[in-house]
Amino acid sequence: MFTSFSPNMLKIYQTCPKKFYYKYIAGVNVPQSSRPFEKGKKIHALANYFLQGVNISRIETALTDEEKEVWQKLLNNNYFKKDALKSEYQLSCKVAGFWVGGRLDAVVHDYEDYYILDYKTGAIPQNPQYDYQTMVYLLALDKMLKNYNSLSFVYIDLKNDKNHVIKFDDELKNEYEKRLTAICTEITNDTLYKLNCDSCKRCEYAKYCSD
Repeated sequence: MFTSFSPNMLKIYQTCPKKFYYKYIAGVNVPQSSRPFEKGKKIHALANYFLQGVNISRIETALTDEEKEVWQKLLNNNYFKKDALKSEYQLSCKVAGFWVGGRLDAVVHDYEDYYILDYKTGAIPQNPQYDYQTMVYLLALDKMLKNYNSLSFVYIDLKNDKNHVIKFDDELKNEYEKRLTAICTEITNDTLYKLNCDSCKRCEYAKYCSD
């Protein structure tokens, strides 16, 4: 049914299979306000231009004071100062017959030490080591690079000016492949898409479940 699974698809299915059904199978489009995401979008766009070597001086003057403060935190971050390999990069890999992939914020490196960067103007995942974004991107970049000294995923918490680093190793690789295979298999075989009532409170699809 699905040619590829994104981290967001996997996260939504884990949260509520019924929501997954409405969004990705029934194709129900629920308009959402973009205001909560505007700051994050600006910072991500600015970071992408910066890493590509674009002159961003004019864009910087259009930032609000709050956005300038966040942008300065990112510029001062030691991981963001490393050499850029890719930014806003789409990548994918095959795990047990399933394609998984998505678009990462950036990949930087110190010679043979590589780091996937994810900038967060809001909260980082509650369990970042096993967040689907972490698992998918680390597996995909591992297969793309093939040879490297070390590989890590870095959540840059711009709200609190902190970094959360997950270092990739063979043990995590095996665990990630196991977890991704399990949920992709579950989605592929699901025909009921049961409702998880614990997730209804803030769900934009809740009204459809009550009809």
